[in-house]
Amino acid sequence: MSNKLIGVIPAAGRGVRLSSHTAKISKSLLKIGGEPIIERQIKVMRDKIGIKDIYILVGYKSHQITDYLKDGSALGVSIKYITINNVDKGLAYGLLEAERYAQDTFCMILGDELYYNSNHQELLSSIGNDFSAVCAIKEVKHTHIIRKNYSVDIENNLITRLIEKPDVVKNHYLGCGTYIFKPQIFNYIKITPPSQTSGRVELTDVINLMANKGEKIRPFMLKGDYINVNNADDYNAANYMLRSMEFANKRISLIIPAYNEELSIGYVIDDFKDKVDEIVVVNNNSKDNTERIAKDKGARVLTGNFGGYGDALKFGMDNAKGDIFILTEADGSFYARDLGKMLEYLKDADMVLGTRTTKQLIEQAANMNFLLRCGNVFVAKIIELLWLYRYEPRLTDVGCTYRGIWKSVYYDIKDSLTGKGPEFSPEMIIEAIKHNKRTIEIPITYTGRIGGESKFSKNLFHNAKTAIKMLRLILRKKFLDF
Repeated sequence: MSNKLIGVIPAAGRGVRLSSHTAKISKSLLKIGGEPIIERQIKVMRDKIGIKDIYILVGYKSHQITDYLKDGSALGVSIKYITINNVDKGLAYGLLEAERYAQDTFCMILGDELYYNSNHQELLSSIGNDFSAVCAIKEVKHTHIIRKNYSVDIENNLITRLIEKPDVVKNHYLGCGTYIFKPQIFNYIKITPPSQTSGRVELTDVINLMANKGEKIRPFMLKGDYINVNNADDYNAANYMLRSMEFANKRISLIIPAYNEELSIGYVIDDFKDKVDEIVVVNNNSKDNTERIAKDKGARVLTGNFGGYGDALKFGMDNAKGDIFILTEADGSFYARDLGKMLEYLKDADMVLGTRTTKQLIEQAANMNFLLRCGNVFVAKIIELLWLYRYEPRLTDVGCTYRGIWKSVYYDIKDSLTGKGPEFSPEMIIEAIKHNKRTIEIPITYTGRIGGESKFSKNLFHNAKTAIKMLRLILRKKFLDF
């Protein structure tokens, strides 16, 4: 077979089962491991199959896809777009719109699936040229997965039957969303009756009709990891799988905002330095020896005149080099021993928040007085209530400044972050919620400061002042939602 294939990527659907995520963004632009799904499909076509000319079927929020990918030159391919005017008619209808462009054999990969370490590079060499269609098949252990895709029967290296979302699964063959088609697929789309279940012409039914008519439908046995991103659980699972597999290669930046913390900054750096790849101290023109001590301890120090805690943190994250940002205090009130579990949860989340309000240790209760504890819980529940339509997170401590966030996630929300002071902490949470980022709280140890007093909570007056700033920002953010 000639390797001069064109590629087709359907990306027109609404992603109804992912509506909490797709209300404001095209499903194919959802990021897995920091990269949009559709970009991953383009790279599979480009790098593993040698495809350079790609047609993308667009419909729902099409401008987002065209604005992001443009003509494809940034990815080393040529992209043209086919607009689907009625996306509710389904995949087969959308594919039919590509008929005038696909005059020869073409490859199609659905725009909402994750392939990792796959063997797509063997696709062309393994199937020959004696076929009318090729379907990627993965052998799986758990057959319940097949019920979300389609099942196949295979005899003598031919697929003899395909069933969309079968009620009964007879083997372990999972039908996946990678295909190679000859142009006769379009004739079969035109004569396939609509599904009695969905009322649409299903692509699986089209290929099944081809098999019934004696066309040769070849299986391609897919290797590697695969997830069909149908719903929020699938999306979270895909992110967890990819992050877990690549986690050892991720660099970690610890970011510490500091103002006159000479008594504690050295201790904090020593506590963390063997557990992270870089330490960035954002020095807000300290008048003491904070800068010198931090440099002597091996930290990268960024000195400037910052508008407050939030302003310093944004500057630190803007200049950090890691893939993961860990934010902590310069006063020694948090321990590096909690970093391990924070990193573990970051495999399953976009942002991980520490909470000081769930541990009832006597020592910790003494370090966080009753009013401060109740105030953080109260403000946390206000955020939950105001953004109740979101299914996560559950919050208990909006003011905890020990947290972790993926660099790619920070860059997704950074333009919406305006707080310069302590209100920056709840603002990060709100923008994560509004951008559909998965956020998890975990209990951490909170101890007393090493010298000095807190700038934000040293007495009742400062507690109230900080709370007012937070509440003002929260209400403004909610007002902007309308």
